[in-house]
Amino acid sequence: MRRRRADVTAQALRTPRAAAVAGIVFSILFATATVLVQWAIPLDSDDPTSWTTDSSKSAAVSFGLQLLPFAGIAFLWFIGVLRDRIGPGEDRFFATVFLGSGLVFVAMFFAAGAVAAGLIEVAGSTTDGDGVGTVWPAAREIGHTLMTVYGLRMAAVFTISATTLASRLRVVPRWLVLLGYATAIVMLIGAGFVPWLELVFPAWVFVISVHILLVEFRRDRQQLPT
Repeated sequence: MRRRRADVTAQALRTPRAAAVAGIVFSILFATATVLVQWAIPLDSDDPTSWTTDSSKSAAVSFGLQLLPFAGIAFLWFIGVLRDRIGPGEDRFFATVFLGSGLVFVAMFFAAGAVAAGLIEVAGSTTDGDGVGTVWPAAREIGHTLMTVYGLRMAAVFTISATTLASRLRVVPRWLVLLGYATAIVMLIGAGFVPWLELVFPAWVFVISVHILLVEFRRDRQQLPT
């Protein structure tokens, strides 16, 4: 019985750290991929072949797209560990919205990455750029719409539900609750209109994850024998 209790306690101590680490990994990978792709393929570019003829930009796009699957895996891990941490104290309504919006968000940026990857394949299969030019406008708008109009708003819903759950369980300070709601409102309103708004969500996840780590380190120091 004592051993079982010790195992449960150890798992409870590891769970917040696992969530924090997964959140930090997601934030870094997703932000890096977003910056690389948007730098190499700016939305306001009228030349569909500008990035295909620049080796550094082509490499940046390819590397950014390679990071996206790992960012998605880290985010799914982040969701799973947080749900495990909440446990039986979770509100079924907000927990359902929390999980559903998180999964849809991952699906949206995976789909946007697939569109960009398809554009790279088209660019590599032609030498004169005409193949890229014919699909460039549609592919660019589809990828942008998936990531911002739909994906970013799902991220906003995820932020609202996660913040509400954390507030009800009183596991985060009030300033983080206000930050979460403010972040969600900005994403809901500005999605598709404000440049580089995609970086707001990973920044929020990063702040939450660092806070979890700091709380756990502080708790460990308090439990050390004096």
